[in-house]
Amino acid sequence: MNARKKPLPNARERIASNLKRLRKEKGWSQEFMAEAADFHRTYVSQLERCITNISIDGLEQLAHALGVDIIDLLAEPIE
Repeated sequence: MNARKKPLPNARERIASNLKRLRKEKGWSQEFMAEAADFHRTYVSQLERCITNISIDGLEQLAHALGVDIIDLLAEPIE
């Protein structure tokens, strides 16, 4: 019997999940996260809800603000 694995989330879903998790681990609000990365709060909200895309440069800004590597934002989300 061939068990079907759950498909991996796409890149946008990975970023959304990891961004939200990492932000909350730091105890940061979306507004504080946005200020740390030089974004608007609504943009962070849109990223966390998979409503908008982010550029590589923007991803780098988020990673730098969070003190993580970009790969941490693209990794398979922790369930």
